[in-house]
Amino acid sequence: MIYSVSWRNIWRNRTRSLVIITAVGLGVFAGVFTISFMLGMVNQRIDAVISTEVSNIQIHKPAYLESSETDDYISGIEGIEQSVLSDENVGAVSSRIIANCMIASAETGSGVQIFGVDPSKEREVSDINSRIIEGDYFKGESANQIIIGKKLADKLNVGIRSKVVVTLTEMDGTISGGAFRVAGIFRTSNVLFDESRVYVRSGRLRELLQLEENTAHQIAVSLKNNGTEEIVIKGIKENYPQLSSLSWSDLMPDMKMMNESMGFMMYIVVGIILLALGFGIVNTMLMVILERVKEFGMLMAVGMSRASIFRMVVMESVFLSITGGAIGIGVALLITAITGKTGIDLSFWSDGLNSMGFDSIIYPWIGIDSVIVVTILVIITGITAAIYPAKKAIELNPSESLRIDM
Repeated sequence: MIYSVSWRNIWRNRTRSLVIITAVGLGVFAGVFTISFMLGMVNQRIDAVISTEVSNIQIHKPAYLESSETDDYISGIEGIEQSVLSDENVGAVSSRIIANCMIASAETGSGVQIFGVDPSKEREVSDINSRIIEGDYFKGESANQIIIGKKLADKLNVGIRSKVVVTLTEMDGTISGGAFRVAGIFRTSNVLFDESRVYVRSGRLRELLQLEENTAHQIAVSLKNNGTEEIVIKGIKENYPQLSSLSWSDLMPDMKMMNESMGFMMYIVVGIILLALGFGIVNTMLMVILERVKEFGMLMAVGMSRASIFRMVVMESVFLSITGGAIGIGVALLITAITGKTGIDLSFWSDGLNSMGFDSIIYPWIGIDSVIVVTILVIITGITAAIYPAKKAIELNPSESLRIDM
């Protein structure tokens, strides 16, 4: 009874109700779509970290993480790879030889990290092969092929088939070097990554460093499903306690912090919007109470309890909030679904976004848990905003209310 009466009451002044519903709908839409945009941006960055830059898990010697010295390598990598691959959660592994070096063209040079990889294994844990925009990804069997980033290629002013010289320090401290031909140029969403990392075949880099066979500085592990890192790491530590096994979130704590802070930021954004909308609802409901003073007096005079009147006013506010909130959430989910497929092109800010590692095309995304949280907050806002007006309504004296000339 109270619910049906409350619903009919909000449409007694259709224009005012539509205004407040529209305001709530626009506010909720803005909050939900902002959340989906931010979640999409962060999720894309995390995907790039895992699939391009770091991988799910990395295995090193503990000393290597501190010094990055070439003599802090892992021995017996073939056995370790087979052991790690035996875990049902692991999709692929790839051993990498890493060294800091100078790369120079005929015009200029730059300091980079050079990665020696097995091309067939590396394509299983990294998507660098799909990021090639010019040339090929280690086509053929030539040992002197090198893959570089677009930013570095522009800096060195080189193109496909251009010759570059790599200078590095061998295991015994001797300065050594080798000539390479640019076989492919890749581009990612991270300009710093593109400028600071190059790839060559592991056999060629091992030869330049005078490194022993069956060794590597890093073993990258790709998982079948993100989120199982800790389970796999536990198994690796049990089998190889002398090695350091770290997930992407441990290797890049800034990304972990960004991911964890999204929930907090969501509450702040939605909270601010709903706080502003709450004041609007309070103002509207107070106007309703003042217009219906005589009505409330008559209802109390014929026996309607103050508690029922209180519930009726609260339900009117909740209905306004839920109606506006449902419209706002529905429109936000629809636009999120559309832009989640087409993307939002921010190419005019690409330089700034790429410098921070973000894509210039954002694909919004939102989970059902976030939608539930927003829905609950909308309902709480409606109830909270109605308490003061409802309290004013039940404080009316029936006899005095009936004498008021409206």
